[in-house]
Amino acid sequence: MIDIKVGAGWRQAHPAAHIGVLLVDQVDNSRRPTPLDEHKKALTATLRAQYGGWSRADLLTLPVLQIYRQYYKRFKKTYHVQLQLESVLHRGKELPTVNPLVDAAFAAEMETLILTASHDVACLEPPLLIDSVGEGEVFTAMNGEEQPLKAGDMAMRDAHGAICTIIYGQDQRSPITPATRRALYVAYVPAGIEVTAVTHHLQTIARNVRLFAPTAVTEMLHVYTAV
Repeated sequence: MIDIKVGAGWRQAHPAAHIGVLLVDQVDNSRRPTPLDEHKKALTATLRAQYGGWSRADLLTLPVLQIYRQYYKRFKKTYHVQLQLESVLHRGKELPTVNPLVDAAFAAEMETLILTASHDVACLEPPLLIDSVGEGEVFTAMNGEEQPLKAGDMAMRDAHGAICTIIYGQDQRSPITPATRRALYVAYVPAGIEVTAVTHHLQTIARNVRLFAPTAVTEMLHVYTAV
């Protein structure tokens, strides 16, 4: 388990939103051929068969994409999972190969369209706090640059500060690497998406992890709701 607290600021700023958390341990995350690779190929084929002829306007009729679009629109941004899906459907891109733990989450994102961050637990300093971004906050982004954050955005923090927000993604301190053995997945879900969909998404990630790490241990699978 890991100590996760829910901040009053998140509850007030994002009523009916969800944060889904999946914690897995005892994983060999070394790069190697695994059944996850075949699953990614099959998923790509399924997505293209199902949505290959769809335009962006067509895709935005999907309820999950509609909800994320409205959230991102508040910050004058475009939902990046939507853009990634479009690159697979319209530009012939394959699902990326980073390392198995990251690939497991990305494949689940393409399947459910729910936004997910992935962290190396060894790089985090509990307690973790589900929160809302305040005015003037910054963090060091994955590219190493200092990034001003959007006030009102959903965020998670550890003892040293923000580790992820919806709009700007993850920080530079806690990314998953091939050496990661214990991983925390965090799904950020605006109001309007059912808790059952979030649970299914986390279960999908766990299933993908078991494709390359069948003895992995699920320490935690929980959905927090802002009520």
